[in-house]
Amino acid sequence: MTETAVFPPTALADGLILRQARPADLEQIGALLAERGEPADALDHRLVMTDPDAGWPSCAVVADGDRIVSTATLLDEEVRVAGVRFPAGQVELVATDREYEGRGLVRALMGWAHERSAARGHVVQVMIGIPYFYRLFGYAYAVDIPPTPVVRAVPDGDGIPALRAARPSDLPAVAALQEAAQSRFDVAVPHSAARLRWLLAHEASSSWVVERGGEVVATGRTTPPDDGILLADAAARDEAAARELLRGVAALAPGEQVRVVERAGTVTAAAWREFVPDEPRTQAEQYYVRIPDAVALLERLRPVLWHRLASAGIDRTGRDVVVSTFGAHYRIPVHADGLGPVTAGGPMQGPGAEGGAGVAPDYLPALLFGPHGITGLTRIRPDVYPGPDAELFEALFPPLTADVLSYYLPY
Repeated sequence: MTETAVFPPTALADGLILRQARPADLEQIGALLAERGEPADALDHRLVMTDPDAGWPSCAVVADGDRIVSTATLLDEEVRVAGVRFPAGQVELVATDREYEGRGLVRALMGWAHERSAARGHVVQVMIGIPYFYRLFGYAYAVDIPPTPVVRAVPDGDGIPALRAARPSDLPAVAALQEAAQSRFDVAVPHSAARLRWLLAHEASSSWVVERGGEVVATGRTTPPDDGILLADAAARDEAAARELLRGVAALAPGEQVRVVERAGTVTAAAWREFVPDEPRTQAEQYYVRIPDAVALLERLRPVLWHRLASAGIDRTGRDVVVSTFGAHYRIPVHADGLGPVTAGGPMQGPGAEGGAGVAPDYLPALLFGPHGITGLTRIRPDVYPGPDAELFEALFPPLTADVLSYYLPY
């Protein structure tokens, strides 16, 4: 079935048309993105549109005749929870002409993106975006964005640092280093192979590697050294390579402030402990997650949930795990050798009567992906609670560590 057949143009109010973007739209879309966002957004859009792993089916526009007045792009992602991987979507490069704001164009484009995301088999959507705004479209804050402390000292070293710009031939080694770093986290969103290619040409950040004996042993991305440098996506084979990475980045702009995106528990975090202060956070920052179909997601997570239950030594054979989001509820049978298929039911205001847990629907993403677990959420939310079988639900939904690699860097 063709893209046109699945997603035909949609007529909006005032003669506007929502449709798939076309090559002839490229310059207008780029100008709109640069005017409403950053100049580099136009290049990012061009990279996505000309890549064989993405292309024009990834982008939609709202047109007023020949004029492009709003746009959005859907990127393919992957989420890993423990050993389970599943496809996800990310909406990016969203912009609307100022003259057309307040007409619901972003809402229409988000509807297009979510429909397209479902057709691609995405189980969830993730994004970093404007505070509060995307909650209007079913997103909820779920995964912590790591802090970015200022480096207080630079590692010692002899000679010129072994840092150089990354090349296309380095990408397999870069991907392997990132895979090793993310293996330490409960939840991970890696860079796709396509995005690793795009980032080499990305103007809002630069990709670097440290080479030792002809092998890539560390990697990272930096922002331009305009008002200091941010080092992100840092991964290293060993602590010596991690220190060389930090030394090399500091040498890019002597005297400028350097900040790093923390990846707790990784080789780089251990290597930089003496150089990066442990600063308390002053404000919560989190990635958005949207769960369009709780049954589909819980089905994917069944092996993870069974492993947690078995590891905790909890035997609930013959019973159902019941989780209510109040307007609906979900049952997972517990068998002697695993969990049965997830089924959905109607409203359930008192799940505790069936030994179940309650979680408000907008906190389900935080429960399944976030750092609090059901115990932590219970302390801060009256509409999240484990019910009478706290031991069961604390084992099923513990606090999780997470590492998200996205196109755009946290600040």
